[in-house]
Amino acid sequence: MDGAAASSGAAVPVDEAELSTAVAALTDEGVEQKERRRLLGRLVRLEIRERGVKDLFRPKKALNWITDTVTTVAPHIPVRDLDTLRVHHPGLEGDALADRLVRNAARVTAGIGAAGGGVAAVEWAVTPSLLTAPVLLAAETVAVVAVEMKLIGELHAVYGRPVEGTGAERAVVLIQAWAERRGVNPLRVGGSVAAAMGTALRKELRDRLLQRFGRNLSTLGPFLTGAAVGGFLNRRATLALGTEIRKDLQAGRKVIEG
Repeated sequence: MDGAAASSGAAVPVDEAELSTAVAALTDEGVEQKERRRLLGRLVRLEIRERGVKDLFRPKKALNWITDTVTTVAPHIPVRDLDTLRVHHPGLEGDALADRLVRNAARVTAGIGAAGGGVAAVEWAVTPSLLTAPVLLAAETVAVVAVEMKLIGELHAVYGRPVEGTGAERAVVLIQAWAERRGVNPLRVGGSVAAAMGTALRKELRDRLLQRFGRNLSTLGPFLTGAAVGGFLNRRATLALGTEIRKDLQAGRKVIEG
């Protein structure tokens, strides 16, 4: 934060590209833990700047920020197509490739949860007293949801149902699929994120985010002593989501082939 805004604790608009770049980098399965902590620290700093100090200690405001930020970054989540996945995971196809993607995504979300405990040690221009559990978990939740949306999109590619359209169009259906824990509804493709999120879909997303945010928030003690627990819960939730999406996609494939 700079100047008068920094001294007053007022909210400052954050550049969408900067925010999306930080989140997209956190979804990369090849990121080392030290870099993951740095990226999560960057996301925390952007959150503090955008929300303003007065809102940092209000969990409800944190949930609003999470919902808005997920909506903002969703069109920029780097979902790989099948050809790219084959290059990154040579020799794997079908269920074997899906297994690898789910396992790797779970490892990433576990790493994000574990990284939260180390963010306070990262040298950012953030007052230590602002690094509360709700602040850190809000940033973590955005990153984890982005990883899981990426996983959903890539599982669709593996099972022959790639999510197509513009970034905004893909974002709408990935948000829906994540919130409903189901495969993408092809009839939903189309339209802008803003239009779609003005409907019941925003409430659906918010309710699902509340479950995730509230669950992890309840595990943390002072100075994120439950970070390891949060990492475990992230991993378990991502594995469960991957299993549900795969079952839905496999069932749909059998109907088409049958």
